[in-house]
Order: sequence, then C-alpha cells, then structure tokens
Amino acid sequence: MKVELAEKAGFCFGVNRAVDTVYREASSGGQPVYTFGPIIHNEEVIADLEKKGVKMIGSLDQARTLGGGTIVIRSHGVPKAVQDALADAGLNVVDATCPFVKKIHNIVHEYSGKGYFILIVGSADHPEVEGIVGWARPDGCKVVASEEEAAALKLCGRDKICVVAQTTFNHKKFQDIVEILRKVEYDDMSTAKDGSDFLVYNTICSATKERQDAAAILSRRADAMIVIGGASSSNTRKLCEICSENCRNTYFIQTKEDLEHSDFSRFGYVGITAGASTPNNIIEEVQEYVRNEL
Repeated sequence: MKVELAEKAGFCFGVNRAVDTVYREASSGGQPVYTFGPIIHNEEVIADLEKKGVKMIGSLDQARTLGGGTIVIRSHGVPKAVQDALADAGLNVVDATCPFVKKIHNIVHEYSGKGYFILIVGSADHPEVEGIVGWARPDGCKVVASEEEAAALKLCGRDKICVVAQTTFNHKKFQDIVEILRKVEYDDMSTAKDGSDFLVYNTICSATKERQDAAAILSRRADAMIVIGGASSSNTRKLCEICSENCRNTYFIQTKEDLEHSDFSRFGYVGITAGASTPNNIIEEVQEYVRNEL
C-alpha cells in the first residue's frame, strides 16, 4: 500500500501562534490562565491544555466573575465589544487572534465606519464570522453562506458595499458567490458607478487555499482519503468536502483510534490530509498506523 501525506496539511501559522501563546502563558507560573472559548477546534489540544491548568471561559458573564488572571483571545477572534469588555473586567487580555483574521477585522471596521454595507461570505454560526460581524455596525452587515443566499439578496439603497470572506471558506465557492453578488449589485443598484462602490477583499487565508488545493490534487490520485481534524473544525470539514468530490472513499477522523474498525486492505493508494487545527503528532500517529496496521 502506498500512503502519502498531502503537501500542505496540519497546523497553519495562525493556529500554531495561538497554541504557542497559551502554552507560554501556562508555563509562566504566574496568574491563572484562561481562554475565551476553545483556543482552536481540536479536542486533543484542549484536553492537554486543561491538564496544564488552562481553563476555558464560555461567556462574558463568566469572565467578569474571575477577579483577575490572564485571558487569551483565541485564533478565531472576537467582536470588538467582547474584547473591550474583557479588558474592562480587569483581566490581562492576550490577543492571539490569527493575523489574517485581524486583517478582516480592520477592513470591516474601516469600511463600516465609512458607511459601507459589509457582506461577509462564510458560515454565520462559525466563531470567526461571529467575531467579524462584531467589527461592523449592527445594522450594516450581512452573512452569506451560499450561492442561493447571494442570489436572494436585495441590495436596493446600498450604494456602497464591501465584501470579505471567512479565512477558511472554500475558494471556488467564494469566487462563485462574488460573481452572483456582482450581478445582484448591478441589477439592484442602478446608481452604482462602474462598480467603484462595490469592493471585494479575498480574505481567504493563503494557507487555507494551499491546503485545499493540495487535498484536491491528492484525492484525485488516491483510492482512499483520510481527513484528520476536530469534529467542529470548519476548515477540516471543507477539506473533507473537497476530497469527497474527488474520492468516494473519504474518511473524516479525529485520531488514529477512529480507524480501528476500518479495513483499508483493499486500497492500494491512501492519501492523508489534515485541518489547520491538527497537531503534527496526531498526523504522524495516523500515518504510522496506516502503514503498520493496515
């Protein structure tokens, strides 16, 4: 059996930076360390941090009862109001928001302040998108997740529009949605001047696109694909979706234990990829298991 790991897989820069930040704070030996929500979408990493005394805080009300300590803002980022409230609660706030996500916050905050209506292409219930929404005017933004939602939009009266994307959104889908939004804008906004007031920022992380492209290439060659990542990881689910389009035998797992009841002996070529929240040690364990046990 041939086993091959995708050229780009596993921890991205932003996730690695956030995780390192929490481990560094936890080892400092000072005040208690908390994260506002899970630092990343990986249960194994969260469990290990808990062993080191890091506690997860799920709400502002809970944060206000802490009475002190260091709280780390996760890689997905938070709304501006939440960031300000954490500081007002007397906590030492360490911002581990991914720089690519922070770039979106800055774009949205700037153009919202200039009167632009913000369209966010992404999943409304994803914490990254929830954070991005919180940097726009409350009545000045909308989240779009599909081509159908984009086509159904009514933009009449919106003379200035700025489009951004969730960093982990599917690149091809983003392009398709933007084309539909351009048409909607053209049909609904007769006063628009050659699209000059319709701004599009492709804020999909380059590492996300590289990971998706590498998974697509490998899944076209492989007889079976193993996609490793947390059950709640958006970017891992998108990798699984891409692999499933090219390879009917695609398996979504979190650790090697999820493979114990699977039979890969009929496959001659197994490809492996992993989401941005998957540590290298888990990827290596899966590779070794597939090579030695299957």
